[in-house]
Amino acid sequence: MDRSVRWVKWLVVLLISAPLGGCGMFANLADVGHPPPMTRITNPTTQPSWRPVSMPMPPSYPVPAAPDSLWRRGARAFFKDQRASRVGDIITVLVNINDGATLKDQTTLARTGSESLGVPNLFGLEAMIPRVLGKAVSPSSLVSVSGSGNSTGNGQIQRNESVTLSLAGEITQVLPNGNLVVVARQEMRVNSELQVLTVQGICRPQDIASGNTIAADQLAEARISYGGRGQLINEQSPRVGQQVLDDIIPF
Repeated sequence: MDRSVRWVKWLVVLLISAPLGGCGMFANLADVGHPPPMTRITNPTTQPSWRPVSMPMPPSYPVPAAPDSLWRRGARAFFKDQRASRVGDIITVLVNINDGATLKDQTTLARTGSESLGVPNLFGLEAMIPRVLGKAVSPSSLVSVSGSGNSTGNGQIQRNESVTLSLAGEITQVLPNGNLVVVARQEMRVNSELQVLTVQGICRPQDIASGNTIAADQLAEARISYGGRGQLINEQSPRVGQQVLDDIIPF
């Protein structure tokens, strides 16, 4: 085969596979020969995926002034609280998930039915049935239907999850009722594997411990993600062409 023809065929294959691979394919090609790069530290509120949190708020009441008083109304302690409370303050999120679930289901279904239809006497017209349909047809048993069905199903689901980690985040928003929006993100690269940990949620200031920590199970609207990218993860993921075929093939 002529060399120019081979180059044209390779070019056609690349043009067809490029839309299927998308940016992920070119990103993997850019990481060939060196580990995946770590992202820069940026302001979470400037990310395209960041959105301000809006939650139902109680009505606000004016705080009466108390001049010449050492006690400030609404204060949680007599001395200044050193725990995170303002936008930009750092807080440590503790994630300790040890979850398991087992579901077992068994179903058995059996059905048997039988139906028959005949016309032994019909004003003397039953004698015309053999002449119209043939002598093999008996008026007393014109239709006979029987059916049976059996169905047996067994299903079992067993799931075990265990995640224990701690990572530092920051307060990105203080809601009108005083609750805090916490965003924590951490990246760790080992050889050619980049692990990305993210935790987001809403917490109450009084749930923050004295060590400036908050447990993940005390976060409302919690979003916890543990994943990453690298050579091993890419090998464990099906190729783009296989994913496309799995989505479009109906059988």
